Amino acid sequence: MNKCKCWAAVLVTVLLLPNVAASADSAKEAFEKGKTCLDKKDYDAAIVAFSEAIMLDPKNAEAYGNRGRAFARKGDLDKAFADSNDAIRLNPKLALAYNVRGSIYGERGNLEKAISDLNEAIRLDPKYATAYCNRGITYGQNREYDKAVADLSKSIRLEPKDAVTYFNRGLAYKAEHDYDKSIVYLAEAIRLDPKYSLAYQIRGDAYGSKGDRDRAIADYTDAVRLDPKNADAYCNRGVAYGNKSELDKAIADYTEAIRLAPKMAVAYYDRGIAYEKKGDKAKAEEDFGQAMKLGYKPP
Repeated sequence: MNKCKCWAAVLVTVLLLPNVAASADSAKEAFEKGKTCLDKKDYDAAIVAFSEAIMLDPKNAEAYGNRGRAFARKGDLDKAFADSNDAIRLNPKLALAYNVRGSIYGERGNLEKAISDLNEAIRLDPKYATAYCNRGITYGQNREYDKAVADLSKSIRLEPKDAVTYFNRGLAYKAEHDYDKSIVYLAEAIRLDPKYSLAYQIRGDAYGSKGDRDRAIADYTDAVRLDPKNADAYCNRGVAYGNKSELDKAIADYTEAIRLAPKMAVAYYDRGIAYEKKGDKAKAEEDFGQAMKLGYKPP
């Protein structure tokens, strides 16, 4: 009798093996599809594919880690954070998950935990360019610009064609008021990614700080062409026009910035200055009052 039970167990196991193998193959196929979608920046499709991989293989740490990355790129930080935690629980040596979680800590302002996670990502993978980039960004948030530049330089050596890293290095130099170096790195970011709206905007800021108003205006114009909802670029172009005494153009840009971001106090204040220069005291006072209500404190 025991012998029959033993044979029955073997039979069940043999019958199940093809299904297990098929499930593993399907999980791998879904995972690879997710990676392809992620590379193509199709984040919704990537999330669907990684979710399928997780359903078929619930212990697949890399699927959780990459789904977290897709959620992070969509801006869904809560889900990205949860997936990163699951990935680390399943595989405490997965550098990707520490990188994603560290970048989320940084975006949420928890810089100490951000640095800790990014340190761990780099310890696990010393050639992880993205982790160096994210740690450099975090150091920049903490105003440790020398460390930021060092990490971003390391990231560039490891991955010389990443526009985001050049952008952030340019941002760090701008924060240090080294506008010439800032412009060089922002120009390289734009060369690598000609549709990088924010790079045009920040380079416009650097040109503006150097007093080169025409180049600043040209960069802001490219920024809003690429991203018509970029309120900061409209506001900053308004400043450049105002500095050139082209007050009607300045007012038009401030007005558009306010339409896009109704709580942008500085746009009201700067538009008030433009109205004041035009001699329209009533509109100037109205804008100054609104800026104060929004908490603006004049420099």
